[in-house]
Amino acid sequence: MSRKSVTQVLEAADAAGLGWDDVKDRADSEVYGLLFPGRGDHDSVFAQPDWKAVHKEMARVGVTLKLLHGEYADECAAAGDPAMSYDRFCRTYQRHVLVTGAASRVGHKAAQTIEVDWSGPTMQLHTGADKPKTVYLFVACLPFSRYAFVHPSLDMSQDSWLRAHVAMFTAFGGSTPRIVPDNLKTGVITHPRDGEIVLNDAYREMAAHYSAAVLPGRIRAPKDKASVENTVGHVATWVIAGLRDQRFTSLPKLTAAIVDRVSAYNDEPFQKRPGSRTSVFTIEEKPLLSPLPQVAYEISQWIYGRRVARNGHVSWARNYYSVPFEHIGSKVDLRITDRSLEVYRGDQRVTTHLLLPETAVNEYRTNDADLPAGDRYQPWDAARIRQWAERIGASTLVVINRIFESVAIDEQGLNPALAVLRLSRRYSAERVEAACRITLAGPVRSPRYAHVQPLLATGQDQARPARTEPVEHGGYVRGASYYAGGTR
Repeated sequence: MSRKSVTQVLEAADAAGLGWDDVKDRADSEVYGLLFPGRGDHDSVFAQPDWKAVHKEMARVGVTLKLLHGEYADECAAAGDPAMSYDRFCRTYQRHVLVTGAASRVGHKAAQTIEVDWSGPTMQLHTGADKPKTVYLFVACLPFSRYAFVHPSLDMSQDSWLRAHVAMFTAFGGSTPRIVPDNLKTGVITHPRDGEIVLNDAYREMAAHYSAAVLPGRIRAPKDKASVENTVGHVATWVIAGLRDQRFTSLPKLTAAIVDRVSAYNDEPFQKRPGSRTSVFTIEEKPLLSPLPQVAYEISQWIYGRRVARNGHVSWARNYYSVPFEHIGSKVDLRITDRSLEVYRGDQRVTTHLLLPETAVNEYRTNDADLPAGDRYQPWDAARIRQWAERIGASTLVVINRIFESVAIDEQGLNPALAVLRLSRRYSAERVEAACRITLAGPVRSPRYAHVQPLLATGQDQARPARTEPVEHGGYVRGASYYAGGTR
């Protein structure tokens, strides 16, 4: 320090009436303020933005300092206040971040990423069997708010993985552009060091349904999804350890208990930032989530290369579903969901059916639009049956009419009437007409198959009428030869 500077300090101390004993226990900055009050303090000529609001906006998707500086400059121009340059704006914001110690929040954008994984620790389900069932926990986390979701499953299959994602999106009430999983086979087929990542088809289809992209973390790089890895450890404490003394006999009961524990975990206040996971998610992140599609994703199974039979149907699970007749003989692909069966030819969906119950066997589902035009391919009804009976004969038509008259609704008479008419396939129409005429002459009011078929089987419809002899009157008369010569 120069002699001039020392002299200035001593003069300032004398003017302020300060001695060594007055300042020896004070900080240097405080002593400087006592000796030279107001020196070095100055107010900026530029308008100051709300730096807390700037920091909060920086956590939103797509927001940059360049964008916020432009908005700040527009506000200053409208108010007539001087605006600081972009360089000063960035340096002042960085100083604010370092002073507040909130730099950790800037690392994640709100509503941009969901990290997912299976929990290593598992739970058990006691269903009364000798050995309890293992329950695996699917864990998801939004890195910005650290809001967690946990879903139990009895296995880690492809369907369970996808169903857990559907439940996760429903619980969050929205989706994000990115899903960051591990490199498990139900999500990622190959993840080479160089080249394109190959995703599981079903997983990619599910993500596309929710307008999301799957960006798996690097192999052996858990820091790529550090939020969910940290949440998995917390789940072991809050859920698995918290429920260790309870025995669950059904998956719904276990699911309800897990929901309560995860809700308490999300409501727990942060230690180093204000609020809780629930409050940050509800107020700051949930409004920014992408809206869910109108219909939730349905788990599907693809069956490739099924040939359409000559009757225009394709088989699945011991039942048959119609395909448009122009595809007869070609190969089609089937997409089976929990409720429906879709038939594809290439990338074009040609027809859709509701699935028959699992107990159904050898049953047919036929769409009218899949059949060719013409009466031959239309379903049977009373009018069509009467037209067939009329072509056979009048007596057959009477038999069919009486069958329909004997039932409460026409549908109850379809099978009995067709049973009679199908006799014309084995016997001629003339014989069926003759058998119907014979049955109508009998005492049965409403003849059916059981009355007509025996006549045809025994040939009674073909019996000839008995020959009649001429009737002689006057008794027995002997001829003239009887009386001639006494000889017979």
